[in-house]
Amino acid sequence: MAGESSVYHCMTRIVGGDFFLEGDREKEVLRKQIWKVSAFCGVEVLTYCIMSNHFHVLVRTPHEDDVKEISDKELMRRVGCIYSGDKVDFFRSHLELGGDVRRNFRANLLSRMGDVSLFMKELKQRFSIWYNRSHRRSGTLWGERFKSVLVQDDPFALMTIAAYIDLNPVRAGIVSDPVEYRYCGYGEAMGGSKMARRGIARLMGSRSSWGRSIERYRVIVFGKGYVRDAAKTNTGVDAEKTREILNQGGRVSRNEALRCRVRYFSDGAVLGSKEFVQGYFESHRDRFGAKRRDGPRKLRGSDWEGLMCIRDLRRDVFG
Repeated sequence: MAGESSVYHCMTRIVGGDFFLEGDREKEVLRKQIWKVSAFCGVEVLTYCIMSNHFHVLVRTPHEDDVKEISDKELMRRVGCIYSGDKVDFFRSHLELGGDVRRNFRANLLSRMGDVSLFMKELKQRFSIWYNRSHRRSGTLWGERFKSVLVQDDPFALMTIAAYIDLNPVRAGIVSDPVEYRYCGYGEAMGGSKMARRGIARLMGSRSSWGRSIERYRVIVFGKGYVRDAAKTNTGVDAEKTREILNQGGRVSRNEALRCRVRYFSDGAVLGSKEFVQGYFESHRDRFGAKRRDGPRKLRGSDWEGLMCIRDLRRDVFG
């Protein structure tokens, strides 16, 4: 929501569904750029997942006032996250000139920060430039404007959608445990990355130790406490059977449901408690038809512990 700190699940695909991100090199470049661009834009990455033809990222944007109050020193630190050498010196020289030059230059830089659309635009453009140069290619790389779901900034809502994101390689049959997948927040965090560990701790609203944070998060990812062989007992989910049960109106455990494609998390538009979704509905009443009386719609298929969305998805919810 404009002017507020907000959390979004964003997803974008390669044009035509092509597997341009299939190689480790491409995934690694995009992984690094996610962290660099987030540092430049001041957008907090909670988790992410890079697949062969698309990627997901869960981010928290800052309050609008926090962006306006960035000091010149902090601005230069952010510039250094995506630029180097002569470019950084160029930016610094303009800030040091003072007056209208400094004011206009600050305004130009700040206009690229703090917003989820600006973050995604910067990230996609920078990766497109690298990819096309590296592969002697030209033209559009991304197939569409990114999708986004506004997510309530609440630990349970964030843990649930973060687990869904981190389970992408499990749903795709690439690994049986996301810890084995380097290009997702969970896998990177378990590999020792301080940035990824901080993201998972923050999505849980935790300022406690990493160990305590990850134990709680594993309950969502695996459906129960984690031990080294827990993945073997949790990979017995028959995805086809689960989808059949769900699409026939049946119910499965949340752990099983998260191992299917859940459109609520990509097409639900707004996700959170009944009060959160209703609040959004009332604030944006003009976006909905005159016959619509309220905003919240229940999520089907499992015990989502009160999570609701604003779109009433009736067909192909699970895939």
